[in-house]
Amino acid sequence: MRYLLDVNVLIALIDPAHVQHEHVHEWFGRVGHKAFATCPITENGLLRIVGHPKYPNSPGPPSMVAAALAAIRGLGGHKFWPDSISLVESDLADAALLSSHSRVTDSYLLALARANKGKLATLDQKLATEVVADGKSALALI
Repeated sequence: MRYLLDVNVLIALIDPAHVQHEHVHEWFGRVGHKAFATCPITENGLLRIVGHPKYPNSPGPPSMVAAALAAIRGLGGHKFWPDSISLVESDLADAALLSSHSRVTDSYLLALARANKGKLATLDQKLATEVVADGKSALALI
């Protein structure tokens, strides 16, 4: 099983001050490192959030965060999944069930994980799965 790392998981991996840092590192060392993925949305989300000057433990601008991301991508279990699906033109998702703007990105990442026969690894305990067909089976709560 390959796990698509959500933005919150990537942040916790690289930020030693993150409240979930130890928990995520334990999961990654035990399970995630063997087969994991990133995609443009999760990579860019990491760069944008941690590279923001107001992020509490920012190492600097996005160019500095990119070095940490490159290290993660350089691990043996990594695979890059391009953004290759559409929520409005996919058998995996029902866009009519997108009831809130806040569900769009999570639903997309969940559908991308399903399309690649993987799971979305996240810390988000309230992530809605109903937009994606069999979405619960594609979700890995850390």
